[in-house]
Amino acid sequence: MTAIRNVPVLVVGAGPVGVSIANLLGQYGVPTLVIDRSPAVLDFPRAVGLDDEALRTFQAAGLADEMLRDMIQNVPMRMYTARKQCFAEILPSTQEFGWFRRNLFSQPLGEETLRKGLARYPHVALQLGCELVALAQDDQGVDATLRHTDGREERVRCEYLVASDGGRSTVREGLLKLPFEGTTHPHKWVVIECDQDPLDAPYTALHCEPRRPYVCLRLPYGLRRWEFMLFPGEDGEQMLQPEKVHELLRNHVSQPERLNVIRARVYTHNSRVAQSFVNGRVCLAGDAAHITPPWIGQGLNAGMRDAFNLAWKLAWIVKGRMRPELLDSYHEERHAHAQAMIDLADLFGSVLSQRNRFVAWMRDRFFLSIRHLPKVRDYVLQMKFKPMPRFSKGIVLNSGNATQDELVGRMFIQPRVETSSGETRRLDDVIGSRLALLSWRCDPLADAPPELLNQLQRLDCVRLVAVRARSGSEEVARCRSHVKDVEQIQDVENQLHFWFQGRAVDWVLLRPDRFVAAAGSAGSAVDQMAMFCQTVLPSLGTRSVHEAPAALAQGAEALSV
Repeated sequence: MTAIRNVPVLVVGAGPVGVSIANLLGQYGVPTLVIDRSPAVLDFPRAVGLDDEALRTFQAAGLADEMLRDMIQNVPMRMYTARKQCFAEILPSTQEFGWFRRNLFSQPLGEETLRKGLARYPHVALQLGCELVALAQDDQGVDATLRHTDGREERVRCEYLVASDGGRSTVREGLLKLPFEGTTHPHKWVVIECDQDPLDAPYTALHCEPRRPYVCLRLPYGLRRWEFMLFPGEDGEQMLQPEKVHELLRNHVSQPERLNVIRARVYTHNSRVAQSFVNGRVCLAGDAAHITPPWIGQGLNAGMRDAFNLAWKLAWIVKGRMRPELLDSYHEERHAHAQAMIDLADLFGSVLSQRNRFVAWMRDRFFLSIRHLPKVRDYVLQMKFKPMPRFSKGIVLNSGNATQDELVGRMFIQPRVETSSGETRRLDDVIGSRLALLSWRCDPLADAPPELLNQLQRLDCVRLVAVRARSGSEEVARCRSHVKDVEQIQDVENQLHFWFQGRAVDWVLLRPDRFVAAAGSAGSAVDQMAMFCQTVLPSLGTRSVHEAPAALAQGAEALSV
């Protein structure tokens, strides 16, 4: 009888979302198995844009610097009228989350970096050429049947299964048969990439030309991409023939036949969202959960939000730090925002890919007339039209104070701070892979009962007290906690000062994905933290993983929690 391999988390699909989840679980110390039916990274022209939230996710996984080595940071996006007039430029200057908001990369390169990151963890294994063919779940876990390229089958028993296996997800579509609601857009698009970039255009350009809308952008290492709308009657496969590719490019480059086209593929745009992101012990992430048109570059970024939101919850549940039923909060927190991003992309697409010449002319006149209005220009330039995630339900604590609750469920800023050792670091790097109670110029739990402090320890919650930079010794002493485990940090960029100054709170509780779970005054901290712990923590009898054994990476038959 074939032995059953046991592992806390099985990730199906080793694309960027699935491998990011596995890297995060590796950071959190959770043994994980990742499988993918493809033996190698797919060399297709795929996602190109990563925003500041995605980079913050890579930072949490310890891979931001490695990913940046193959990126172009802080890239503008321009929108052009039918007569090639620029009517809008998007270049956000803010780095409130610690990174630039518009960055370009080549997905095949990025995927290679993410997969190499898994090698850091002896408790995380990547199996390629391996597909999921069946699953059955019960109250305690999921039984998965895997098939290898040689036809051999094996059974894996996991506590949780993550389906990040793409828009045609075997898990969602074939095994769970979950509804995937939305629309498939009528126009296909041909995507063409060449090397030795023939254009001096270091930006992303959306050309709203009714005769054939197209996108043109510069990628790392001399790559140039074009995306052209196809019209009814144009066969997708025919349009990939060299003569047709040259025909599409003829109006944009001289001698297109001399270009070295390295990738070309036809895509259909979809706007779809799974009815539920959580089904028992199975979670959907990335394109398996939602597909968006590429107009605002948020397809992969939405998947990275899934990864950050889901990974820490799985880790805390598996480690016995959080009630298992709180996994449903992943759907509560991610579903509505994923839909909002799709709706925005659909709106952009309908406006920018307009083929009716009169309607396009009216659109161009409108945008050209408003581009000099300061408030409108700032709204566009700083990407303020992008809906930011905000959770009113899920793993958040609302106190009933409207001013304070407005802060809850939003991503917190990430300034650079100075540690007690004199080192200047990004805030997330100081916190590490933990929850954090961050207070401003006070220790709100200085007189907290030992039981509460023990509960926060069970949650793996670090306590940080922030003070003004270069404060006098008297203030430093006043803000220093008598508890040795509380670290004091200096607000060297003055960003924490500005944040706390206008919000009438003394502390925030930050989740591992850097969203504010609770906020309040110093006097309310003990009661609110006790309520949060009571809501989140399971009973003490829950099993947990304290150390991540190396056996999984070495091919052991079983890893049990």
